[in-house]
Amino acid sequence: MKICIVTETFPPEINGVAKTLNKVYQYLKQIGHSVSIVRPRKKGEDKNSIIPNETIVPSLPIPVYRGLNFGLPCRNRLRKLWQTEQPDIIYVATEGPLGLSAIDVALELEIAVTSGFHTNFHKYMRHYFLPGMAKIAERFLRKTHNRTLSTFAPTKEVMNQLNKMGVENTRLFGRGVDCDLYNPNKRSSELRHSLGAKSKNQIIAIFVSRIAAEKNIPLAIKAFNEIQSKYPDSICVFVGDGPEKVKLEKMYPNFKFVGMQTGEKLAAYYASGDLFVFPSATETFGNVITEAMASGIVPIAYNYAAAQELIDTKYNPFLAEYDNEEDFLIKVNLALEKRSTWPIISRAVRTKAETLNWIKIVENFAVELKKALIKHNIYKYPNEK
Repeated sequence: MKICIVTETFPPEINGVAKTLNKVYQYLKQIGHSVSIVRPRKKGEDKNSIIPNETIVPSLPIPVYRGLNFGLPCRNRLRKLWQTEQPDIIYVATEGPLGLSAIDVALELEIAVTSGFHTNFHKYMRHYFLPGMAKIAERFLRKTHNRTLSTFAPTKEVMNQLNKMGVENTRLFGRGVDCDLYNPNKRSSELRHSLGAKSKNQIIAIFVSRIAAEKNIPLAIKAFNEIQSKYPDSICVFVGDGPEKVKLEKMYPNFKFVGMQTGEKLAAYYASGDLFVFPSATETFGNVITEAMASGIVPIAYNYAAAQELIDTKYNPFLAEYDNEEDFLIKVNLALEKRSTWPIISRAVRTKAETLNWIKIVENFAVELKKALIKHNIYKYPNEK
């Protein structure tokens, strides 16, 4: 198939959605499909892409979310692009102005169009002092997704949430993890030493994500304080960048803030840790959970999204009741009490991560796109049923 992915975020940006879509782009091509990308221009970037089959459109910064841009409406640009070389099917991964333009033009040109649900923007509202906007955002999401042939979600739990919101024709589109990159063998005594660990027995707890309000940073700080109160020589590390980083770095000199890490360096940070502390309550999936699992460190998280889908509480009892701060801190203390079980949990989460094969997941995604295309053609050419 000729597949066009329309997204507000894509590498060189670094976030879960961009990383996921880059994997999808690469593996769709690997299994024989022709794939094009439409994305917003990044700050300081040329207007035209030097990468074949990539179209860059004008953008503006996202208000209250420093570092990310959204694509401006560009119906004429998309119309000209798709009239020149029409894709078989379009996957609109994000619900911004660019995504809305893409749906409008696809429907106008009678091109099959699907959509993805990658980000719980309606849940972000309470973290950006806009709680009254949540219901409005839900109505917007329902209307937007129901204009497409199908909406892809990363877990069955998210599919159920979308169904309750009134979103129809949901499909499962899981997530994989690179178990060669994220691997317990990347554990580095040199890195641990650079963080201040003087012995193998010192605990290193890490948080990996964007340092932003929606990631529930205050609870991560409480968890880190709890760990250091029980183990004063423990080392707590924030890996990532974001609007809260500079302020927090000054407020909490007892924690390490190492900034954004990628590739082998990120893999080394994961594998060199012992506990992965992740209290975010706004994930649709949470790729960092699978990266931590593949790295063989013990996750402490809320029991939803990727954690609920992939971690069996029989061997890892450290998943807290969703959005229950008190229970999260209880689970932190439980993990510290049951330190002797960490090697067992490490092997179990690694074994599970090894089943999350990107090729199989993208192959299934392509099958669902083909089904949507067939459905579209039946509607478009009813006499050819």
